Amino acid sequence: MMTNTRLLSQQSTLIAREDGYAYRDLNKNGLLDVYEDPRQAIEARIEDLLGQMTLEEKAGCLFINGAGVNPDGSLEDAPDTRGFGQGAPGQISAHRMNHFNLWEAPAAGMIARWQNNLQRFAEQTRLGIPVTLASDPRSHFSQSVFAMRATDFSLWCETLGFAAIGDPELVRQFAEIVRREYVAVGIRMALHPQVDLATEPRWARISGAFGEDARLTALLATAYIEGFQGEALGLGSVACMTKHFPGGGPQQEGLDPHFEFQKGQIYPGGNFEYHLIPFEAAFTAQTAAVMPYYGVPMGQTDEDVAMSFNKTIISGLLRERYGYEGVVCTDWGLITDTHLPGAIWPARAWGVEHLSRVERVRKALEAGIDQFGGESCPELAVELVKTGAISEARLDQSVRRLLRLKFQLGLFDNPFVDEARVAEVFGHPASVRAGVASQTRAMTLLKNADQVLPYGAGPGSTSRMSTRRPLPGMPRSSPHPRRRTSPSCGWRRPGCRWRLPTSSRAAFITAIWTSRATRRKAFWACSEKRQPSLCCMWTAPRSSPRSTTWPKRCWSSLAPATRPCWM
Repeated sequence: MMTNTRLLSQQSTLIAREDGYAYRDLNKNGLLDVYEDPRQAIEARIEDLLGQMTLEEKAGCLFINGAGVNPDGSLEDAPDTRGFGQGAPGQISAHRMNHFNLWEAPAAGMIARWQNNLQRFAEQTRLGIPVTLASDPRSHFSQSVFAMRATDFSLWCETLGFAAIGDPELVRQFAEIVRREYVAVGIRMALHPQVDLATEPRWARISGAFGEDARLTALLATAYIEGFQGEALGLGSVACMTKHFPGGGPQQEGLDPHFEFQKGQIYPGGNFEYHLIPFEAAFTAQTAAVMPYYGVPMGQTDEDVAMSFNKTIISGLLRERYGYEGVVCTDWGLITDTHLPGAIWPARAWGVEHLSRVERVRKALEAGIDQFGGESCPELAVELVKTGAISEARLDQSVRRLLRLKFQLGLFDNPFVDEARVAEVFGHPASVRAGVASQTRAMTLLKNADQVLPYGAGPGSTSRMSTRRPLPGMPRSSPHPRRRTSPSCGWRRPGCRWRLPTSSRAAFITAIWTSRATRRKAFWACSEKRQPSLCCMWTAPRSSPRSTTWPKRCWSSLAPATRPCWM
């Protein structure tokens, strides 16, 4: 492992010495400023830097947006850059920004290379303020608009799976492993955990939460945050941005407030306080940041406006009642409409749609917001100060919080990563095994009609899945010309020698409808030792259950390398 001093000397172009002490001369003045000196107290360093910043530099800190990553780790604009958002160097130069989040990204080694290139670029700005890189979840088995593709990152069950398992030590293990992966490539802010309660089953974001139980969510969220951040924020920490305050689960009719058809958040039975329980645990665990949701707390405050514009929620509840002093960052896209091919996605400024962009920024700042997610418009904050609508002292409050987090994470002292170490961290056998184990443990019995399970668990049984007694709806012989059946595993490629463990027993079968349009019926069958290890799904058009489309697909909940031979 490369030492910190050697890594700095290799990556930074600003190494200077004073009385034998090496430091980065970030403002290029040939002097060891207080903010450049790691030996000084963090609060003193913050005040020294804040006193040197221009209004435009302060405003730039208040905005975070997506940045694309080139496949080769370079910074130049490239047509094959992956991810949404503008190029980070352009946003640094034009808007004085130094916070970015990664969407889809290439291999881990290239993320690390890109990160180092970006930090060297940031070094050359007037004050050399380092970049903070953030990420949505990217360590789970699936990919969605709310979670990134894992690529080289370890593959774990979804957070809802962790809730099904209910083991805080497993969650802590997950967080510690993913933390090491994040730090290895320079990601120092996790835009998670999501601790919303799934009290409305129609809400589309349930898979990213820990279920509907507030006490269980609080328990697992604590382990999650402590695993990512450690006992205290430091050089090896990843800061957590817990979301979505004060709980985004109770969406009326399950309609998500990403879209204008949303109808606000409601609390049948007066259960507003119940949704706060996981956040209280997050505050105790000292979560570094909090993200409010887009939703409108209908009838809960003096005005029905979205959380980030709601002073009662941010200043009254979060800041005053809970005494929270960390960073508060809006969810993405509250200020500016998004122009898509052939359509406009309106800013999620629910309740304040009539306000202009600059008025929205003012209302959010007055509510108590520190940072604007998914936006690159610091000129609006500059305009507010220059017109006297907001004082520069108000901006300073938020900038202090954002700078404090950078100092706590050690970014001012060494923001670079050891690219040679990436291969040691990613793909580690222990991490792969732990991720696979979490997926198998998360398999949950939903239905056991007619007590079909356990399957073949009688005395002397070999517990092998047999096609002599097919599962309901399953064909008795293979219609596929290149596949055949066997007593050991239903559908398989010729030559397959995979067998279920002798001590296995069937664990899970249920029928589900996948789509009215295709009118398919799916049957799931899984085998379990103590924890399930295999999951297959057979589908076919309802009108022709023995058509040549059987089996439509069969897949495992395990990582690709461990799937049975028919996958």
